[in-house]
Amino acid sequence: MFRPLRIFPEEPKFDFMKYHRIFAGISIVMIVASILLIGFKGLNFGIDFSGGILMEVRAPQAADIAQMRDDIADLGLGEIQLQEFGEPQDVLIRMQRQEGSEAEQAAAVAAVKEALGDEYEYRRTEFVGPKVGDELIVDAIWAMVLAIGGIMLYIWFRYEWQFAINAIVALIHDCLTTVGLFALLGLDFNLTTVAAVLTIAGYSVNDTVVIYDRIRTEMRRYKKMSMPDLLNLSLNRTLSRTVNTSGLTLLSVIALLIFGGDVLRNFSIALTWGMVIGVYSTIYVATPLLLYMNLRGVAARMAREAEAVPDTRP
Repeated sequence: MFRPLRIFPEEPKFDFMKYHRIFAGISIVMIVASILLIGFKGLNFGIDFSGGILMEVRAPQAADIAQMRDDIADLGLGEIQLQEFGEPQDVLIRMQRQEGSEAEQAAAVAAVKEALGDEYEYRRTEFVGPKVGDELIVDAIWAMVLAIGGIMLYIWFRYEWQFAINAIVALIHDCLTTVGLFALLGLDFNLTTVAAVLTIAGYSVNDTVVIYDRIRTEMRRYKKMSMPDLLNLSLNRTLSRTVNTSGLTLLSVIALLIFGGDVLRNFSIALTWGMVIGVYSTIYVATPLLLYMNLRGVAARMAREAEAVPDTRP
């Protein structure tokens, strides 16, 4: 007889709340360290934010991105990104801004053309100044702020303000530590990384909402159970779902990290970290904070509202 694979017992009984203060201390250390790293060490902004050179190139046939990258890798021009653009033979080359005036930028373009050869058609060359990069930084910050604000409004509308505040704390925890990781490792921070951070926010809040929904259900079912026991019960009953969903997604992201190449490496690193820290924050940040939010008062109000609704069943 076929039996489903189980990572945890059918009824796990882990006492997550027992050590929640220890993990709260760990989370505070990570947040403070991330802020200090971003503030003092800073981020290694990519071409999108720091400005640079943009070239649109057409190959005589389907472009070999790896070979093109090898051809221009030893030119000493700093960060260079290549990606397919539109048709298979079209390639977009991004280079970091060179030190000096426009003459140095033109010399870098000439060096790339010489390395690739005359068989390529050089269709467009643009110089992206630092002002455009500054505008993109502001736009990226606004994108993250609006995303977090929208998530907060949804949870506030869907649940209670106590849930919304805790979910946003966990969300900021995940996003901030991800950016801090990039500052620590000196990885390129570009628009792709911003997309990864927004993706992490979505996954994180998804796990949190699932557990919050279970908590609200158990609050109606066990009106006299202590809050730590009720939170433990809710976490244990959603543990398999949380680990299985995030674990399977993590396997895909790890495969992307290993086989995706240089173009997707930073995106994959951000998502890998985000998947892990998202599960952690759901269990040890978003949920334990509810211990200090007077949820029993919320449950009592919900019960009164339910009793006030007239029974219209025939």
